[in-house]
Amino acid sequence: MKLWVLRHGQAESHAPTDAQRNLTAHGREEVLGSAAHLIGQSIAAILASPYVRAQQTAQLVREALGFEGEIRTVPWLTPEANPLQVLEQLDSADNLLLVSHQPLVGNLIGLLQHGHLRDPLSLIHISEPTRQAEI
Repeated sequence: MKLWVLRHGQAESHAPTDAQRNLTAHGREEVLGSAAHLIGQSIAAILASPYVRAQQTAQLVREALGFEGEIRTVPWLTPEANPLQVLEQLDSADNLLLVSHQPLVGNLIGLLQHGHLRDPLSLIHISEPTRQAEI
């Protein structure tokens, strides 16, 4: 399985709920920079958290790549989701882009790299948020 994991771009600090926070202009620029790293990859599906900023990130990547498929919104990519349960949801699907949040992104990448949840990847900012993993 080839898997790319992308944290959303910078989001507004305030909204009625965390799930409703939009990307900032800077966040949209970050996403487009990250999308450039995915050009030429054979992405079969884009799965995204239902949170607004993740949906906006997924849509920007979709447009930048000219990806013709729909974005699949899944409830198990929210910030506090369990990375073990995320892996269970993926089955043997190949060439997936997951668009999510911290701390899930760091926990999931740490699990994929180390085989356990004790050493999550720390993401301070998005300079190159795309990570690729072969499972």
